[in-house]
Amino acid sequence: MLVKDVMHSPVLTVDVSVTLEAAYHIMLQRNIRHIPVMREGRLVGMITDRDIRLATSPFAPGGARSTATPVEEVMTQPVFTAETLDPVEEAARVMRERKIGALPILEGPELVGIVTGIDLLDALLRLTGVQKPSGRLEVCLDDRPGELARLSGELARQNINIHSLLTYPCGEGSVTTVVRVGTLDTRKIARELRQQGYDVRWPPEIPSKTL
Repeated sequence: MLVKDVMHSPVLTVDVSVTLEAAYHIMLQRNIRHIPVMREGRLVGMITDRDIRLATSPFAPGGARSTATPVEEVMTQPVFTAETLDPVEEAARVMRERKIGALPILEGPELVGIVTGIDLLDALLRLTGVQKPSGRLEVCLDDRPGELARLSGELARQNINIHSLLTYPCGEGSVTTVVRVGTLDTRKIARELRQQGYDVRWPPEIPSKTL
């Protein structure tokens, strides 16, 4: 999935001369928290509701600024950006590392969209397939060639359709594989996988009852 698949476009922007008060009212009216700032059609900064609240607070360094202050004096610059053909996970990495809530999206020098943290959460939901009826399996595999193919082959043998598949490290030499499958009866699948020697972490095994 690429940034262009999740970005908002067209983008609401403000000019550098717009006042903090006007920018804040725009945010309230549009229910947004980030606005790119433009000068003569070029992206030069970002202003957030938090920037405005801090700048006009009596606790701000140097004292509260007037609400008539141009956003140019408060905006964040330079601006971290992404491009339309960047993978969504790269945008997520930049936002996490820089601790920012939105990324303006460029196509060449032109501002064409914006991506927020909520957009990336929506992308995660789409990537994991949780928005349509499905079941979840979590299997710990050895981190070596062929293991993922072996698991996929076993699910195919059981006539199970895979909706999505993600992996992440779970220890030295192993990976956890999270699989969304086209059935809700995952306990039956897990039972058969365990019989084949797989380390199934989810759904958990129900201890058998003894009399």
